[in-house]
Amino acid sequence: MDTIFGFAYLLSAVLFILALKGLSSPVSARQGNIFGMIGMAIAVVTTLLLHGSGLELGNYTNIIIAVIIGGVFGAILALKISMTALPQLVAAFHSLVGLAAVFVAIGAYKNPSAFFDGGIITTGSMIEMSLGLAIGAITFSGSVIAFAKLQGLVSGNPLVFKGQHLINLIIFLAILTLIYMISVDPMNLSKEQYFWTIVGLSFLIGFLIVLPIGGADMPVVVSMLNSYSGWAACGIGFTLQNTALIITGALVGSSGAILSYIMCKGMNRSIVSVLLGGFGGDSDEAAAAAVSPKGNVKRGSADDASFIMGNAQKVIIVPGYGMAVSQAQHALREMCDLLKEKGVEVKYAIHPVAGRMPGHMNVLLAEANVPYDEVFELEEINHEFSTADVAFVIGANDVTNPLAKTDPQSPIYGMPILDVEKAATTLFLKRSMASGYAGVDNDLFFRDKTMMLLGDAKQTTEEIVQALNLS
Repeated sequence: MDTIFGFAYLLSAVLFILALKGLSSPVSARQGNIFGMIGMAIAVVTTLLLHGSGLELGNYTNIIIAVIIGGVFGAILALKISMTALPQLVAAFHSLVGLAAVFVAIGAYKNPSAFFDGGIITTGSMIEMSLGLAIGAITFSGSVIAFAKLQGLVSGNPLVFKGQHLINLIIFLAILTLIYMISVDPMNLSKEQYFWTIVGLSFLIGFLIVLPIGGADMPVVVSMLNSYSGWAACGIGFTLQNTALIITGALVGSSGAILSYIMCKGMNRSIVSVLLGGFGGDSDEAAAAAVSPKGNVKRGSADDASFIMGNAQKVIIVPGYGMAVSQAQHALREMCDLLKEKGVEVKYAIHPVAGRMPGHMNVLLAEANVPYDEVFELEEINHEFSTADVAFVIGANDVTNPLAKTDPQSPIYGMPILDVEKAATTLFLKRSMASGYAGVDNDLFFRDKTMMLLGDAKQTTEEIVQALNLS
């Protein structure tokens, strides 16, 4: 029987790996999700069968009720959530994973007989459990702050103070010291205060790590929190002696860490900066620049945009968070279909941190059935802007700002951007002249080759579609 259970866990692990592989491309993402769901179903059923012999009927009832409540809540949330709130949802889910790890660790520590053979917590088990506890608490509190920043409940400005890195280091070393002290003699009940101190300090450092990070860098933070949640699950997997949870947590943790590294490289950030906090976001100078005059702005209309693009040979679309807010992706695809009927070459350029989470724009374009072969990442398409007649920027701001290359004082300095400034004409759809999420005014607005189309992105795009139909 143990062989069957082992094979079932192995099968679920293989399905999880296939899920990650599928999610690496929009073309196979749906199939990847299906593999992941099947793998999770197998893991859950196997765990219930493996440990079910000691469960009473009432315990099974409680488990089923909990699954139904969570499943119904998750299904309703998935159906109701808007695409603009997806990053907040992901951050909230990360917090729940972290909190679950904390609760499991507390349960194992307070009732070791339910988790360990003979009710004895060994030194190795205590280290594993403490690490899962600490990472889970950091994930929870950090994700709560990330959710609050993304939702606008907390300012996107970095909350920095003198000596913050030193304080973070002291707290981190204190957590490691307490883990060592409690692991030396884990069954010594007089050390219980160490356990609860680890919980408190871990929650605290989670807040302190994410609060100093500015809004422009939140996509990297969401990715890193995803990694944390995986490592927390992995640590608790050792506590529960559950192979599937260990493998799943390791997969999520490692893939999240790799993604965070890739995104940091794409933003010219240090991965250490993500771990320590305090980079990116608004600054006083940027805020002052946002309200100071920069020069003349050339404003245009939907008719102007229709005429320019209708007579172009090549148009590159640059989507951003403004497209998500106005839900303009369907109108955008309709506009591009009309342009292609007129013989215009159309491509989409995606910045790795466009939106509020990794892959945000890819999800929106896929929802509108935009052909995958027309969507390109920054490094694939950046050299083509110099050959484009029009760069059509819809709701993107910071990822197109030339100041990232020219102003060392800018909080986005060093971040690779989409070179829309090199196109013959830049059409910029934006609700207003306000600065982007990083709080930095876009120098591109005031260039001679830029035409601003101010207003709701969806409404403006629909007006362009009407004008193209009439031309």
